[in-house]
Amino acid sequence: MGRIAVATIVSPWVIPISILVNHIVPEPYMDEIFHVPQAQQYCNGNFRSWDPMITTPPGLYYLSLAHVAYLFPGMSLVKAAQSFSEGCSTAILRSVNGVLAVFCSVLVYEIIIHLRPALDERRATLYAVVLAMYPLHWFFTFLYYTDVVSLAAVLTMHLACLKKKYWFSALLGAVAVVIRQTNIIWMLFVCCSEVINITMADHKDKIDVEDTIRIKGQPTPSNTVTLGPNLRKRKASTSVDAGTHLISTRKISLQTCKLGFLDEIKAIFPKLWHMKLELLVSFSPFILVLAAFVALVRWNGSVVLGAKDAHAVSPHFAQILYFGLFSALAMAPTLFSLRQTVHLFWSMWKNKFLTFFQMSLAFIAGFIAVHFFSIAHPYLLADNRHYPFYLWRKVIKAHWSMKYLLVPLYVYSWISIVTRLGKFQRKIWVLAFFLATAAVLVPAPLIEFRYYTMR
Repeated sequence: MGRIAVATIVSPWVIPISILVNHIVPEPYMDEIFHVPQAQQYCNGNFRSWDPMITTPPGLYYLSLAHVAYLFPGMSLVKAAQSFSEGCSTAILRSVNGVLAVFCSVLVYEIIIHLRPALDERRATLYAVVLAMYPLHWFFTFLYYTDVVSLAAVLTMHLACLKKKYWFSALLGAVAVVIRQTNIIWMLFVCCSEVINITMADHKDKIDVEDTIRIKGQPTPSNTVTLGPNLRKRKASTSVDAGTHLISTRKISLQTCKLGFLDEIKAIFPKLWHMKLELLVSFSPFILVLAAFVALVRWNGSVVLGAKDAHAVSPHFAQILYFGLFSALAMAPTLFSLRQTVHLFWSMWKNKFLTFFQMSLAFIAGFIAVHFFSIAHPYLLADNRHYPFYLWRKVIKAHWSMKYLLVPLYVYSWISIVTRLGKFQRKIWVLAFFLATAAVLVPAPLIEFRYYTMR
């Protein structure tokens, strides 16, 4: 029922705004001037044609062909398109992302329910709808870019992996890479996350039980929560025992065997070595996809397909700082509240020596990143249709000292994000997430906010 509710809530927003965008901007806009004509070449059956300015593989265009093929009988019936190529209009091609945006919201709901089985459907639905409104994702829902379809492929891959369907997940990983090359990093991250779950299955780290539980462990009218080693099960029940007492809480956090980072390392690696053959067999489909990707990069001579000189790999370490600030601002009511700030500083004050060491490293790394590794890409300076153009000129380059004055804000943003993630995930998972994010963003020389959705 929850997934239907999510789709029902998101769809009425997507459809009218799509119509409005197509009315105001009927012609290809910004990077659509590359993607739309390329897709239309495929619609005409010209699969050998390729625009040398396009950097990503043709996965988006193949999915668009399937989308148009599905709609074409109806369009032909109502005389909206006389031929298949006419059906590949800018509006129809944009609608691919509109459909997939709704699909993404349902995928997010499914992932939330899988990761947090104790969460009731209403709250999970609310979370999914809020995430569907993430500004960057929402904006590119209405344009013909690779961002939404890339996210849909990665989320589907992640959900399949969580459900232990590794061959299917690897197949979806291959699809994700055919849409956007850097998804190979997210495929590896998904694998790493699953390996952590498997090897840490015997260690209860943190269990969050929300809403209503029973003292005696009896079924509730809506949910029963079974606590096991890192496992929570959610089961529907319609019967109510009138003699059972209920405890209604906003959130009960039961912490057992809370492990530090080094403790997690010590717990994981022996188990990893002991299960090496089993893990190799289980994750062999992902290894095949990785091997195929490496072979393709060697054959192509670069990760990108076109415009290789303009998208050469660069040590753009400042990019990870921009991402931290942007992501924190997207969660500003949570991360920049007075309560959160006081809580953060109080938690750091309890371990002053370690905090001083960590903060010193963070500030040193931040200053080095902005001083030596701030890159002004020619595209950034040439195109005033993008917000980064104005942020670079009006903020970062407003004065020579501005990029240094922003470092404390970058550091606070990342500390807030890491602290927030650490409440729900193991520390080694948080490290893996940071490394995956850095591996995707640091090599990108161009500051582009849409990279911060999932590049």
